[in-house]
Amino acid sequence: MPLDPQIAAILPLLSQAPPLNEGTPESARAGFRLFTVDLRDPATLPTVLSTEDVTYPAAEGERAARIYRPDLTGPVPTVLFIHGGGYVIGDLDTHDDQARLICAEVGAVVYSIDYRLAPENPFPAGHADAVAAFRHVVDIADELGGDGDRIAVAGDSAGGNLSAAVAIAARDAGLPLKAQLLIYPGTDFQDSDAHPSRIENAEGYFLTAEDMLWFRDQYAAEPTDPRASVLAHTDLTRVAPAIVATAEFDPLRDEGEAYAAALEKAGVSVVATRFDGLIHGFFGLAHLSEGARKASLEICADLKALLG
Repeated sequence: MPLDPQIAAILPLLSQAPPLNEGTPESARAGFRLFTVDLRDPATLPTVLSTEDVTYPAAEGERAARIYRPDLTGPVPTVLFIHGGGYVIGDLDTHDDQARLICAEVGAVVYSIDYRLAPENPFPAGHADAVAAFRHVVDIADELGGDGDRIAVAGDSAGGNLSAAVAIAARDAGLPLKAQLLIYPGTDFQDSDAHPSRIENAEGYFLTAEDMLWFRDQYAAEPTDPRASVLAHTDLTRVAPAIVATAEFDPLRDEGEAYAAALEKAGVSVVATRFDGLIHGFFGLAHLSEGARKASLEICADLKALLG
């Protein structure tokens, strides 16, 4: 399918940023905030009832979090949201629109977290914080949403990877998890010829193959460690039902789809959808592309159905 025309129109703007591997993590973070926060029109943000900035007990001290509440009464589900950004960039503000969208469309309390970023805090710091955040959400589920039986974890890109790892950790610890939403997740840190999309979509579609290598170098995870390469995990049975969303023009497409297939092979219920014509990051481009908006709403509808 051809590239979404509205996405094609903004790609030249996205490509103006200097290559990540030629800058520093600080410059990458500033550039990402410029595009996602400073250039964002507040009028395009999904409407929620309220937001509240809080902290949670992370693996090593308190970290920031933000609670989004829907305009609904009665018990509602709770979604732990883990932002993407290659484990190096991104924060509560850069993904504010995505957390709001899930809150509004799923009708859930969203608990969005900050976690330690690389290279200052390499692997497994981000993983440890994400697991700690999930344990905290389970502990306070009653006061958050009122329904401790309907908890989900969700994330995009690196956040999708961390969400998948949280789902495995939840199973191993016997903690309640109703669903996992993995939006174009990275699942394999190994250099592999098994993922042709890494070559097919290496350049020209926002996230590049060079970007991916730079992020991986900063995160410094052992390629075969299943806490990072969730696709390498030897036992995926009994993890929470999953929604796996991938994009046609994304270097991460094939490993996301390979993880969905591995989950299905392990007997896990999976809703796997490839969104043709779209690129990595489309879940944050709903205000710029009708195709991205429709895909994002479909993802939220799938999560809402899974949570009941």
